[in-house]
Amino acid sequence: MAKKFKVGIVGATGMVGQRFVSLLADHPWFDIALLSASARSAGKTYAEAVNGRWVMSAPMPGAVAQMSVLDASDISAVKDKVDFIFCAINLDKTQTKALEEEYAKAEIPVVSNNSAHRGTQDVPMLMPEINAEHIDIIPMQRKRLGTQRGFIAVKPNCSIQTYVPALHPLMDFGIEEIAACTYQAISGAGKTFESWPEMVDNVIPYIGGEEQKSEQEPLKIWGHIEGGEIRNADLPVITSQCIRVASSDGHMAATFVRFRNKPPIETIRQRWQSFQGLPQQLGLPSAPKQFLQYFEDETRPQTRLDRDNGKGMAVSIGRLREDPIFDYKFVCLSHNTLRGAAGGAVLVAELLAAKGYFDK
Repeated sequence: MAKKFKVGIVGATGMVGQRFVSLLADHPWFDIALLSASARSAGKTYAEAVNGRWVMSAPMPGAVAQMSVLDASDISAVKDKVDFIFCAINLDKTQTKALEEEYAKAEIPVVSNNSAHRGTQDVPMLMPEINAEHIDIIPMQRKRLGTQRGFIAVKPNCSIQTYVPALHPLMDFGIEEIAACTYQAISGAGKTFESWPEMVDNVIPYIGGEEQKSEQEPLKIWGHIEGGEIRNADLPVITSQCIRVASSDGHMAATFVRFRNKPPIETIRQRWQSFQGLPQQLGLPSAPKQFLQYFEDETRPQTRLDRDNGKGMAVSIGRLREDPIFDYKFVCLSHNTLRGAAGGAVLVAELLAAKGYFDK
């Protein structure tokens, strides 16, 4: 892409905001032009605002350390400085929803990591390899908002970015029922072992709201555009349990699936190996060349060994076998703060950029 876009990160001081900063430091299409956060960080340099709270393994990029942090609620200060924003602000759902719409109505496109607009029926919730066609709803959303450029696009919950990608290439066999038990890293709660010592040597069998998201969000992703909104798919029926485990990064899912027309096991492996989505076809910068990676080794994938496959943007799968209750079962793994959060949002932005949605 010849031109580079000026990007703002709203909520830049939190864990996901820090991941955005790290990912965009050397991005070929996007330049960080603005950082904003809550009023308590406004006016500080970025280094001051995250002093003692930088949790990324790589050092803070020097280019952002001395940038002044703006107040995220001061949209007028943002408007002329960016082509679009990433939003990772930590507010309650109602406040987040209102703030993102304010940005969009100010003609600033929003690519959100938050859950506030995932249920809004004219807001595309994108896994770019799976439902890129949902960006076609954006002109209808702009009509509702009364905007020329402004819109909101979101990425889905991190928990479903383990099993939904693995099941998508098999949808034509008529997936009817899915059961998934997810084992989710503490970074999904914005925590480290230093800030959450209670998680060391521990498992918590509850993550608030996560199971509802895991059961409902795939139906929007597998839905279709009709009558100015995205209509959720009726099937498959999904049940889930979401469990917090003592790993720093990486969400794993034990997945069970029943088909209307059961495919041969070798066909499933072949589908995973050959699957490519639009990001791979377009050669988007953050897209892994091999999106779905299957391990023959029965001890893989492992969270610590495999979460960084494809620079954290690939989905790793293993232990595919027949099941006496369902048809098949397998395990799958994705990096929750890369594919599942900031990296997934960056890939969404790359798709939107490639399709001209940030052009003025």
